[in-house]
Amino acid sequence: MDEQKDDQTDQDDSTNNSEKKQSLTACLLCAAFFGSLGSSFLYGYNLSVVNAPALYIKAFYNKTWIERYGEPISAETVTLLWSITVSIFSIGGLFGALSATLIIKVLGRKGTLLLNNSFAVIAAVLLSLGEMSRSFEMLIIGRLIMGVDSGIALSALPMYLGEISPKHFRGMIGQFNSILICLGVFTGQVLGLPELLGQESTWIYLFSFLALPAMLQLCVLPFLPESPRYLLMERRDEAGAEKAFQRFLGKKDVSQELEEVHMESRAQDKLHTVSVLQLLKSPAVRWQLITVIITMACYQLCGLNAIWYYTNGILREAGFTESILPYITLSTGAIETLAAIISGLVIERIGRKPLLIFGFFSMAVFFSLLTVFLNFQDRVSWMPYLSYVCILAVIASFCSGPGGIPFILTGELFEQSYRPAAFMIAGTVNWLSNFTVGLLFPFIQETLQSFSFLVFVAVCILGSIYLYVVLPETKNKTFMDISQSFAKINKMPIPSPGQEMELVLSINSDTNGKAQDATKMQTSL
Repeated sequence: MDEQKDDQTDQDDSTNNSEKKQSLTACLLCAAFFGSLGSSFLYGYNLSVVNAPALYIKAFYNKTWIERYGEPISAETVTLLWSITVSIFSIGGLFGALSATLIIKVLGRKGTLLLNNSFAVIAAVLLSLGEMSRSFEMLIIGRLIMGVDSGIALSALPMYLGEISPKHFRGMIGQFNSILICLGVFTGQVLGLPELLGQESTWIYLFSFLALPAMLQLCVLPFLPESPRYLLMERRDEAGAEKAFQRFLGKKDVSQELEEVHMESRAQDKLHTVSVLQLLKSPAVRWQLITVIITMACYQLCGLNAIWYYTNGILREAGFTESILPYITLSTGAIETLAAIISGLVIERIGRKPLLIFGFFSMAVFFSLLTVFLNFQDRVSWMPYLSYVCILAVIASFCSGPGGIPFILTGELFEQSYRPAAFMIAGTVNWLSNFTVGLLFPFIQETLQSFSFLVFVAVCILGSIYLYVVLPETKNKTFMDISQSFAKINKMPIPSPGQEMELVLSINSDTNGKAQDATKMQTSL
């Protein structure tokens, strides 16, 4: 027995040493970058791209209305049409999140990402031709379809990135999702400048640009492997999974990775991909589900979206003219991108849990300071500058952890059979919370004025406390290890070391048995 323990310890040490020596491969980086480029980048781009041409789009609505009905459009109607154009993106995102599970089950992770590009191309065509066709309905439908694209992407992409990454790089690769979202926001701000595409004659090209990242992904992603976990556990394609692991990891011997997936598969041997209802009823993953719901709700309700309501007003109070406001607001997109990149570089050193708690708590601190500064900016001339610094600090705090880690956690906290349903629930919470903020914040702002940010202070503090108490650290852990971390709080039995050893031995015996059968067959022939 002692010899078995020593052998197991030596094996673990050699495993850890080999993992430390292993480096990122070009195949893994390409899959992360191009997978995110046609997915999360487009989501971020669509968050910011409608801001620059807002006046031109409203003028187009008015011109079309006059051509149809012979009279100018009323202020209430143009506001309603504009609100629908902006908010229907979230409705489309909800539809996309609800449909993602079925598409992923049929087409796999990579296949879903490839199919999703068709939605982006269709949306780009509708949005680009809407003005030429004198149809504002085409713009609204295009935004709806683009929302569907984003809803599917934010479910399929984090799942794909989490399953193709080795455990010691899983957080870093997963942060490509957040980095490309921020880069998309920044790109939308840059292209929307008056010197580029933010003009009355060129604003439609802002929407034509949507097709470019989608086409780039269509050109590259087909030549990259599917998720090896999906191939092995759901398609039972061991040869395909082995080749995928070899390309992603850059080594020939991937027996250890295959064995890890086999262990997870054997532990769930009687479980097929579960439905959302089965996931909600399962006591084995109850606290994982609660954690993902709370984390994803805090992701949207922490107040970042509300920051944009105040940014331009604070800059005007500071004395900046309207003509230079677009250039100054570029700093928000730049800070977002820089903070997300730094978070991706340090996440494997610091861990998910500390970055999440630090991000939410820092946001609470800076929101509190912003509330104080906003109430004194009429009395002190330089106070608006401090307010703007607080806004930048809130954005940096968000992108350092809460901006990307909730998507990583959704993939890490659930084993293979639960993962699609978990992403469906997380996506639904994400888009409903997004819609709720857009719907309720104007009323909160009208009632509480500058004290409206105190609502977000409470959300951030409560989220930090919950994560500190409940969430275990997940860095450098296998999916089975993470599930066992929740076993106690879920009141589920934890497999003993002897049971785990029996599982490994049974897998090895199956492999040896297949080898012996093959040898006997060759001898008989």
